[in-house]
Amino acid sequence: MNEEDLLKNYPRLYHMAEDASWESVVEHGLLSTTALLNLYKFEGEERRKLESERRPESVKILRDGLPVAVVRDQKPMTRAALEKCLTDGTTPEEWFETLNERVFFWLSKDRLRGLLGARAYRNKPQTVITLDTASLVGDHRDTITLSPINSGATIYRPVPRGRSTFMSIADFPFDDRRKLKKKALKDAVVELTVMGGVPDIEKHALAAHRVFKGIKAVLWRREGSDPSEGP
Repeated sequence: MNEEDLLKNYPRLYHMAEDASWESVVEHGLLSTTALLNLYKFEGEERRKLESERRPESVKILRDGLPVAVVRDQKPMTRAALEKCLTDGTTPEEWFETLNERVFFWLSKDRLRGLLGARAYRNKPQTVITLDTASLVGDHRDTITLSPINSGATIYRPVPRGRSTFMSIADFPFDDRRKLKKKALKDAVVELTVMGGVPDIEKHALAAHRVFKGIKAVLWRREGSDPSEGP
């Protein structure tokens, strides 16, 4: 995929975070689960369970001198389904670890809204961060990968996934997916991920909202950004 095509077709990125997390995200960065566990100095069995096993519920983590953080659940994914759809010898533990190394962004507002309306999340307020794709890619292209699927979901008919799921921008087969498989834009590239996370999130963000049952409240907006930027 040409970087120009990525920026032209997907000018905005969206991330759904825990409610009331915006100030902490600005201070510490939008961190992957692995990076968050490093920051909070989790080790041993406690860390293994969070990083290498499925999390059926969100987990609060604590450390002196740091705010309470939440490691989010993995409700849309099950180990049993992963055992059926993982390829190239990848184990469920390796897949959980692969996901936990990354921070995920939707490239489609429709997919964001689908997640906001999902049964597991619709009755809880969420923080939604809207980012400028060009800004993020400009600073983090070397740690960005793209996925053609919702890599953290195995409900309904889980599609195959494994070591080749996440690809660099240059290696992603965008034209093939658009032309040969006749994918809509929202399905051609499903996820953009950043390894480790985005420590300078405020530099790339356009707005942050608290969203609850369709009601959007502005938490922060970049000066000069369009009022329509958001979920």
